[in-house]
Amino acid sequence: MLHAVRGQTLRFTDDPFRVDPASALRHDADGAVVFSDGVIVAVGPAAETLAGFPGVAVDHYPDDLILAGFVDVHVHYPQTRMIASYGKQLLDWLNTYTFPAELAFANPIHAAATAELFLDELVRNGITTAAVYGTVHPHSIDAFFTASTKRRMRMAAGKVLMDRHAPDGLMDTAQSGYDDSAALIGRWHNRDRCTYVITPRFAPTSTPAQLEAAGALWKAHPDALIQTHLSENQAEIAWVKSLFPAAPDYLGVYEMHGLVGPGAIFGHAIHLTPREIELFRSSGAATAHCPTSNLFIGSGLFDMSSLRAADDPVQVGLGTDVGAGTSFSMFATMKATYEVAQLRGFSLHPAQAYWLATVGGARTLRMADRVGNLAPGLEADVIVIDPKSRPLIAARMENAGDIFDVLFAQMILADDRAIKATYVMGEKLAA
Repeated sequence: MLHAVRGQTLRFTDDPFRVDPASALRHDADGAVVFSDGVIVAVGPAAETLAGFPGVAVDHYPDDLILAGFVDVHVHYPQTRMIASYGKQLLDWLNTYTFPAELAFANPIHAAATAELFLDELVRNGITTAAVYGTVHPHSIDAFFTASTKRRMRMAAGKVLMDRHAPDGLMDTAQSGYDDSAALIGRWHNRDRCTYVITPRFAPTSTPAQLEAAGALWKAHPDALIQTHLSENQAEIAWVKSLFPAAPDYLGVYEMHGLVGPGAIFGHAIHLTPREIELFRSSGAATAHCPTSNLFIGSGLFDMSSLRAADDPVQVGLGTDVGAGTSFSMFATMKATYEVAQLRGFSLHPAQAYWLATVGGARTLRMADRVGNLAPGLEADVIVIDPKSRPLIAARMENAGDIFDVLFAQMILADDRAIKATYVMGEKLAA
């Protein structure tokens, strides 16, 4: 069935880190996106685009911005209810807040209720695709994919693998983790819009045997993704060195076990060695930049200039990293990305920020042929942004210059109230 949305359309025509950022984004002040059976079939200036589809039903947003849904490449749905918990750094945070919250997921009813709450928050914030951590419990992923499939959302998720340095009730074994993950892959991977992510939490909570099993699982299912954590905190890095003394560095631990390559997403990646940066470049592995989390628990400042803005760039997407991350809002995440880059001496152009939150995230998840932009053939995951969602922002818009000034003000000032509509596969969802 044909349907269209009309308003100020925004779509990327190039990578704003590789060309003049202002030339990478196409803005049609009166544009339209037409979709059929959940897929975009046309996008462009409204008059000529809609003329090709006489009688098509149109949702008209004349003063609003229409762009692809946001993509969150690193988030923990079991930590939804512990967001904004006070005052710890990484390792204390895990023991004080994360592990107790995840123990509650032994109850499948709790897992299902939290999955619903989490996905409602994503929709409310215009996030239509995410890479999501579950808990060690396989039913945490069954609950998640059941809820996301009901909404027809394109989601990637995986059961956490942990066989040491975690509480009783949150550990599997190398064998059971492999078996449970393989069974989940059989149930969910490539079913509807689901992608499975093999998910060792991070090197300290997996034995070498478990990391080896994770590598074997990825080798058996190469179109699955890998997600884990890397070089978030200096104490964490020292711990990894003590646990894996034969490894050349932290990323080298994963490399030794066959867990580095295209489709591997490493959360944080703040304190990297030159060898690790070169391995990212040569392997095609990606990083998930989680700025609100990094600031909140004092982990450090991601180096956008040396990684994504370099001549030989590393793939980067943005992650909210709830619950150490402090907001489900991609506006808040882009704002923090800008501020962290400023502190590292790099001025992030708004086109680059929105690219990271859409196309960059889709590339990170190996989904750029399906989501992340407005283009014919891509799935119709589309959001509508009200650029005057609050009185202060409306006042700011009175003095706005070009479209990039408008976009910049949104990423600094806006929140979930700016998301007027979220369409998934061409259908408008309500959170």
